Amino acid sequence: MNRIGFLAEAVENAGLCVTPSTVKKLVNKFALDVLVERNIGRGIGMNDSEFEEAGAQMVSREDVLHESDLLSFILSPEDDIQTLDNKVLVGMMNPLNPMTSLDQYLYRNISVFSIDMVPRTSKAQAMDVLSSLSSIAGYKAVLKAADLYVSVFPMMSTAAGILKPARVLVLGAGVAGLQAIATAKRLGAKVEAFDVREAAAEQVESLGAKFIRVEGSLEDAKAGGYAIEQSAEYKMRQAEIAEKVVDSIL
Repeated sequence: MNRIGFLAEAVENAGLCVTPSTVKKLVNKFALDVLVERNIGRGIGMNDSEFEEAGAQMVSREDVLHESDLLSFILSPEDDIQTLDNKVLVGMMNPLNPMTSLDQYLYRNISVFSIDMVPRTSKAQAMDVLSSLSSIAGYKAVLKAADLYVSVFPMMSTAAGILKPARVLVLGAGVAGLQAIATAKRLGAKVEAFDVREAAAEQVESLGAKFIRVEGSLEDAKAGGYAIEQSAEYKMRQAEIAEKVVDSIL
């Protein structure tokens, strides 16, 4: 295997599966031939010349698909890979989706590495695409909220008087929620956050936000830090407290 191909994403804003710095490393350090689909970086203002200077061959999508031994992408290009064989695929294949069938690859000598199935551990953090995407989602959510908000997030003194800082409520303090909290705080808002996991309180408070507690949450050490299903009574208390916080904000 000495030819790696990188495909552009069909979905707008889906991301970029390769950068010129990565191309340079593959070419110089591993002596690989790198095929990159033309205009792959157009969506983020990156020109083909940058990839060519790094050592990539800028070719058509068809050439990438059929001339590469290994194909890399972010979202699985289902339509394009239906007729391929003797390939290695690296990307987000979403194998747990009931609509996805990996059996089709077994009979065409295709090896599949689904990067969205990499264990979410500290050792594998550099390859954790799900956490990366969640973090960006939390960041973008706050930016969009700030854009739609009729006032401003930070406290500001104006000729018409003082504008109070916005109050932001974040539901869930996982990867996306923590990034949302941090972004809202950087924009100057007063932030409150809720999570069923008591362990999340320390992380929320370390970012300068207020943690909203709802007594009686269930946790399981075997869940690996993830939330588990809560009782109906707990959900009622959670809804009541969340409603009170929202009412106080509005």
